[in-house]
Amino acid sequence: MTVQLSVVIPAYNEEQRLPQTLKAVTAYLAATCEDWEVLVVDDGSADATARSVHAAGDDRVQLIRWPVNRGKGHAVRVGILASHGARVLMCDADNATPIEQLHVLQAALDRGASAAIGSRALPESELEVRQSAFRETCGRIGNALIQAFAVPGIQDTQCGFKLYDGPRARLVFQLARIDGWCSDAEVLHLFHRLGLEVAEVPVRWFDRDGSKLRPSGYLSGLAELARIRRYHHALPPLHQLIQPSLLGAP
Repeated sequence: MTVQLSVVIPAYNEEQRLPQTLKAVTAYLAATCEDWEVLVVDDGSADATARSVHAAGDDRVQLIRWPVNRGKGHAVRVGILASHGARVLMCDADNATPIEQLHVLQAALDRGASAAIGSRALPESELEVRQSAFRETCGRIGNALIQAFAVPGIQDTQCGFKLYDGPRARLVFQLARIDGWCSDAEVLHLFHRLGLEVAEVPVRWFDRDGSKLRPSGYLSGLAELARIRRYHHALPPLHQLIQPSLLGAP
């Protein structure tokens, strides 16, 4: 089965924010897309996140439940690998980047990119509600390290709004191993290693209350960056590991 668009939403204790996001996402897709699915990956939630998915009342909104909390990276990977879309959007459960911004990512894939990632760090980005000064500072430091160790040239790897070519994403995510904060950086690192174009696109973004990221998460990210290099730095060129024909035309 293939659909035009899959939307993957990782969720951990999101009973408060998820219902409004699902309402916005499904309304937008119903108006703009002929054939779609939404995959909510419940990452070991202890609240009513799962009931929020069932309450959506649409067979195209599917729930994947994981029994324990493994981390956002693991949840996204599970959702991407279970998807059927010719294109796959990953968006956060808080709808911080409104689903209406999808068209700007679609345009980048139409121009030939294999991945289009929403960015809060470009001059044209619109930050309607900003993060705290502490989180913005941690984010800038984290991005400098990510650029140095994993993904040079990308100003914002962490924005939770990314659109992928579906077949290529499902191949790349099979190689990913990071479960935590730096999972986005690992995936983009693998796209670069494969020679697949990643377009960074300015988007509108609103900081939302209820972030699950804690200061300790930034410290854990440093260890994950080291693991990215250990997992992938010594590999031969990835085109030797994956048949080029499976990747399709660049």
